[in-house]
Amino acid sequence: MKAVKEAWGGLLKPVFVPASVVIFVMITFSVIYAGTAADAFDKLNKAITNGVGWWYILVTTGFVVFALYCGLSKVGNIRLGRDDEKPEFGVLSWFAMLFSAGMGIGLVFYGVAEPLSHYVTPPEAGGVPGSTDPAARQAMELTLFHWGLHAWAIYVVVGLGLAYMTYRKGRPLSVRWLLEPLLGRKRIEGGIGHAIDAVAIIGTLFGVATSLGFGVQQISAGLEYLGWVDTNNWVTVIIIAFVTGLATFSVVSGVSRGLKWLSNINMGMAAALAVFVLIAGPSLFLMQSWVQNLGGYIQALPELMLRTSPFSDDGWTGDWTIFYWGWWMSWAPFVGMFIARISRGRTIREFVFGVLLAPTIIGSLWFTIFGDAGILRQRENGDLLVDGAVDTNTSLFQLLDTLPLATISSVLAIFVIVFFFVTSSDSGSLVIDILSTGGDLEPPKITRVYWSILEGVAATVLLLIGGTGSLTALQTMSIATAVPFSIVLVLACVSMLKAFRYDVATTPRYLRVSATPDVGEDEPETAPVSPAARKRVSAGISSTFSGLAPSREGMTPPRTDGSVVLAVHEVPTEQLEIHPETGAVEYSGDNAPVDPLGGEVFDTQEFADSAEGQNVSKNAD
Repeated sequence: MKAVKEAWGGLLKPVFVPASVVIFVMITFSVIYAGTAADAFDKLNKAITNGVGWWYILVTTGFVVFALYCGLSKVGNIRLGRDDEKPEFGVLSWFAMLFSAGMGIGLVFYGVAEPLSHYVTPPEAGGVPGSTDPAARQAMELTLFHWGLHAWAIYVVVGLGLAYMTYRKGRPLSVRWLLEPLLGRKRIEGGIGHAIDAVAIIGTLFGVATSLGFGVQQISAGLEYLGWVDTNNWVTVIIIAFVTGLATFSVVSGVSRGLKWLSNINMGMAAALAVFVLIAGPSLFLMQSWVQNLGGYIQALPELMLRTSPFSDDGWTGDWTIFYWGWWMSWAPFVGMFIARISRGRTIREFVFGVLLAPTIIGSLWFTIFGDAGILRQRENGDLLVDGAVDTNTSLFQLLDTLPLATISSVLAIFVIVFFFVTSSDSGSLVIDILSTGGDLEPPKITRVYWSILEGVAATVLLLIGGTGSLTALQTMSIATAVPFSIVLVLACVSMLKAFRYDVATTPRYLRVSATPDVGEDEPETAPVSPAARKRVSAGISSTFSGLAPSREGMTPPRTDGSVVLAVHEVPTEQLEIHPETGAVEYSGDNAPVDPLGGEVFDTQEFADSAEGQNVSKNAD
């Protein structure tokens, strides 16, 4: 593999060439198949939905089960790095970056449109009439279902696998290595591994192209809504060319400069837009709705997660749930690689619950602010529909138009979309390039430009040849490219569980053992114990009692039967210092838990009789 990479300037020819060929073939196929692209995509969409929709729903729920098992079982104690490695980022910074990973064009595109669509036209399988109170509650439950635990469980599979195999096992940062415990190194470095990375590249490119397509549609619709342009094909091409150019410049600049400052600006603008709508809109209503939406989502989750709607023929499941599951799977290498990179040093338990819960809770707040504000406006004024239906391209701008400073907030929304467009394209290009080089974290800049331009071309073609069915074209490409990758993800779960079981069975648990005052057999239990004997004597880290330090002066000798009274404290690995050469383990108090009460002492009988008071008394002696 090394020789192949050297011959191609770092690229893996068996990955780069097949992936590029398949992408060009799929773009060409989308143009010429069945005479008209709209009909072609509609037919393909229905074929995938009817054929493998049940599979998407089943395996995605399976990924949630996999994630929860890893977080709740002994597997959760495994650290994604060395046993003594500390997390690279603080909790708050980590949560913010997790949210930024999943916060993309889709949230802005669907923030108002999806809840409003489910409210006006609910699924037949739900049995709820549209534009009613039950429809409003169900609309938010369905929206959070699509953007909540299931979406992030898909990212957990890839992100956890990459972090484990790279930072704990030392493998390259590439999707193929997720299957090494199952298939072995020889197959992974051969044709099977090349095929896995090629599938990941194809899925990621069309997943990013789908997001770019949504962004272009909303940017052009926003500019037209403001009366600045008349949307046509030329406007679409110019917008894609302009934003792709920005993305190309950013990806060439590198992560530390281009992507970093773009992401920071983007998150700040998105937060400002959400806070503005919250304050300028019905604030109290939105906060009440947020609490209810979380409860409704938890209550509805068991029924929704396996709903395939076999008796319904409205196509709702294919247009929404199956599309989302395919879209998330196509994005999994992209988002998974990012969250793996920022999670080094955390335990699997921290990783799983951080990745599942933090973005889900913050995303629920986002959809509540925009979605419930839109539903309330429609209920009270009925002016958010276009020809009796929800216009996904303009619904956000229609809502902003009902609030103060409408023009300013609409321009801010367009800037948020543009920056999401740029960050999605450049970070997607970087991830694809890493995959095409077998895990090289500094891939060639020329190929970064190649992938960035190809993403823009794919989005342009899908939008232009899709015509009025351009949204269907984008959705179809996402769910189609996710079909083979869903199989890779299932095999990755099996493979990771196999590796985790071995790790759990062989990884030691570290204990800090302290000797406690004891009374010899010949002395009565009421015998006085010297103050020095009351002090606990730290005996360091030991895997056997023979490793304990000898009795110190003032300590009562062990009993004649050889027994000794010990206090045992389990030590988290971040409180250890492991010598890299000798493997010697030392306890470090630098990262020990900090008492939030500050060790304060009170001169009261209640304090003297408490456990804290007894500890203070012993230490004082």
